Amino acid sequence: MKHSVFSKCLAAVLVTAFMGSAPVQATPANLDELLEQTRTVREAEAKANSAREALFLNERNKQTELMNEARAELEEQKRLSAELVAAFDSNEKALVNLQEQLDARAGNLGEMFGVVRQVATDFSSVMNNSIISAQYPGRAKFTASVSQSKALPSIADLERFWFELQREMTETGKVVSYRSTVISPDGQPQSATVTRIGPFSAATGDRYLNYLPSLEQYAIMARQPGEKFQAPARELSALKSGYAPGMIDPTRGSMLSIYAQRPTFMERLEQGEAVGVVIIVVGIVGSLLGLYQLFYLTRVRYSVRDQLNFLDDPKPNNPLGRVLRTFRGADTEKLEQSAEVVELRISEAVLKEVPPLERFQSFLKLAVAAGPLLGLIGTVIGMILTFQSITESGSSDPKLMAAGISQAMIATVLGLSIAIPLLFLNAWLVSISKSVVQILDEQSAGLLAERLEAMEAKSHA
Repeated sequence: MKHSVFSKCLAAVLVTAFMGSAPVQATPANLDELLEQTRTVREAEAKANSAREALFLNERNKQTELMNEARAELEEQKRLSAELVAAFDSNEKALVNLQEQLDARAGNLGEMFGVVRQVATDFSSVMNNSIISAQYPGRAKFTASVSQSKALPSIADLERFWFELQREMTETGKVVSYRSTVISPDGQPQSATVTRIGPFSAATGDRYLNYLPSLEQYAIMARQPGEKFQAPARELSALKSGYAPGMIDPTRGSMLSIYAQRPTFMERLEQGEAVGVVIIVVGIVGSLLGLYQLFYLTRVRYSVRDQLNFLDDPKPNNPLGRVLRTFRGADTEKLEQSAEVVELRISEAVLKEVPPLERFQSFLKLAVAAGPLLGLIGTVIGMILTFQSITESGSSDPKLMAAGISQAMIATVLGLSIAIPLLFLNAWLVSISKSVVQILDEQSAGLLAERLEAMEAKSHA
């Protein structure tokens, strides 16, 4: 009984001791089983320890091999590093020697590069604004790159730069036609035949073109300079051979654009507004009346001159004939014998003919005087509106003032435009009417003298 209890206690102690290293075994029934179980556990632990030791040794050997390989690689890299450092130092010395040789040999080339860059800088602005660049795009960008380069240009760049200089000089003296893309006034690109006159002007048909440096393309001018300039462009564009007149703008399009902005005759009339309309109406009415009276006086003057050649045969189609018929013909016997009455009759006949000869002259004098006054009114109104717009905008822009003053002066120009012609026309009418009235006075005076002589002779008889 005591032996059995001791055995069980010993088995429990052994099992507790070996629980961490061996699988839990069944509780032995006796000492033999406990002994066998202990032997089995020890054998299993020995095998496990042997395997673990072998694995450790194997891993240690591998680590040793890797360490040896790393040390060999480190030595190799140190050797290569030493070789590269030596090569780098050698190359540095070689580069310094070569740079010294390059600087020595590039002494003259540096001066040449400075000249090339200066010429390229001066030529770049010409190239950028030249209308020839629209035919050969890309050259302005190349010239700008040469002028801004910090390194020596290559032989190819120098040759191309020389070529562009030569081409600019050559194309300056040519008139050429070629297909190109132009920008229409509505902003749409279209293909058209462009006729270029050197670097001065370009046109497609009868429409002149502006050059856009940013796009290196032509754009049709939204406002053309008028038929005076468009006709030569149209004739030149249609020319296949030979010669034709052409328009050359020495400012390369600037003057042509400014000229195209000039207002037309109708636009100038519209700038005169209400006062301008009144002035124009007065001028038209005065001109029509003056021309009508001029035609009438011219016809009367020729008929009076014809009547002077036939004083004995007065005709009723002219003032002189009607004055002569007053004292000749069937009414001669009815004339009173008083000299005063005869003089009054002659004066009456002459005065009847004067109003048709001097009609419209008063209106023309009024129009001559009123024209400048109406123009002055329009100018004052225009100046008031100009200064009012300057006050509202708060700007003293000279362009705004110039445009307003120009518009204000239109009324003055219109007033003088009708006053000066009407002044000469009225003077002409006065001269003709006075000459006709002078003839009537001379002939009536002669007729009166003749009549008085006849009456005096009759009284003496």
